Amino acid sequence: MKTTLEIPDPTFRKAKATAGALGIPLREYITQAVEEKLSLGGQRQGKPWLECAGELAHLRKETKRIQKLIDEEFEQIEAGDWT
Repeated sequence: MKTTLEIPDPTFRKAKATAGALGIPLREYITQAVEEKLSLGGQRQGKPWLECAGELAHLRKETKRIQKLIDEEFEQIEAGDWT
């Protein structure tokens, strides 16, 4: 099937260069890319840092405790500036 796509120039240039380096036509490279994306199904992509963020949940209490200490220290410093 033929279709028209609007692809940003930098992305198009990268795709064309990569396809050329692989020795395949651009249409084949784009077809492979789309098929690869579709094969991932509903998997979240593009935010690999998000996968590990849940592993840091145990630090929430510690982060709040540290922030409270920082806030208390700044309150003392600010109060000391006025006297």
